[in-house]
Amino acid sequence: MFYLTAFSVFLHKHCPVVSECFSPTPWCWGGRLQTLVCAVLKSRPPVKYHNELIRTADGGQISLDWVYNEASAPYPESSTRPTVLILPGITGNSKQPYVLHAVSQATRRGYRCVVFNNRGAAGEELLTPLTYCAANTADLECVVQHVKGLFPKAPVLGAGVSMGGMLLLNYLARKRTQSGMVAGLTISVPFDAQESSVSMEEPLNWLLFNKILAMGLCRTVSRHRKILEKVVDVDYVLKSRTIREFDERFTIVQFGYKSSLEYYRDASPGKKLPTTAVPILCLNAADDPFSPQNAFPLTIVQGLPNVALLLTAHGGHIAFLDGLFPRGETYMERLFGQFIQAVFEHPKDINKACGIKEEQMS
Repeated sequence: MFYLTAFSVFLHKHCPVVSECFSPTPWCWGGRLQTLVCAVLKSRPPVKYHNELIRTADGGQISLDWVYNEASAPYPESSTRPTVLILPGITGNSKQPYVLHAVSQATRRGYRCVVFNNRGAAGEELLTPLTYCAANTADLECVVQHVKGLFPKAPVLGAGVSMGGMLLLNYLARKRTQSGMVAGLTISVPFDAQESSVSMEEPLNWLLFNKILAMGLCRTVSRHRKILEKVVDVDYVLKSRTIREFDERFTIVQFGYKSSLEYYRDASPGKKLPTTAVPILCLNAADDPFSPQNAFPLTIVQGLPNVALLLTAHGGHIAFLDGLFPRGETYMERLFGQFIQAVFEHPKDINKACGIKEEQMS
């Protein structure tokens, strides 16, 4: 579903997949089933990363996984080769199947990729007792500055998945014309963290998803117990059985919020979209158990020339499986590949469609 705007016309022209009526895998219709099957069935394209650890102003470190794509035929000159900056989900890193598929889509088109692994999420040591959350964009700003410093002439597109999409949208809203990015793409982003939490605490969603994600977050804390016990009660944190409990015992303590509700309000990007200043495409499914349909910012997006919200009736969370045996490239990957290509190959057209003047771009 799209509202007719100059941006949507651009997308229909340069991203043929948006004109398709998404039809999920015949034996895998429901959002929960799509999400579960994708996690089990999805293939893992081979990707060879070059890891880089960068330091932050507070003494911490961030792990970046690069695919430089030096063999790129369309962009043999490294200094101008477009870069896709990928932000994984809440417990994800560069090894997730959806990240590997995104990298594959980008590199086959000649682009460079870099995956921003949240602190402590990719096996590296925490040097300070600070991790990450959806509202704090300081680490992302550090990463963008680093990437732009290495390749100042190369355009950067940010692609965020789930919580990574929340972080990306919050960053784009905060930085406005100074983001260092030419566009943004989000997949299965929760626009309202409070509504997402309520949905995830429904009994079946808790059993299938919430409990497992909370366990993943607790494992990360346990792995870094020695340094984190300086600032939180680790044993109490490890008893968390939901993401909300984890946020109340860990995240709000780390980042100075009074309550999970205050944190969720700050982390929710939906109402911040009007302050973004680059073209943004958001892909969401109406049956996503993580991002309930009632929280989609439909009214807000209708008034924004630079934001397009592509909604499908089915697709679940980071799934969008189609075809009879959806192990490889599916709707989500096709959209990803076509959109980044449209952005990098038709920069003037997309900015014109979104009402963005060249002097606005940083």
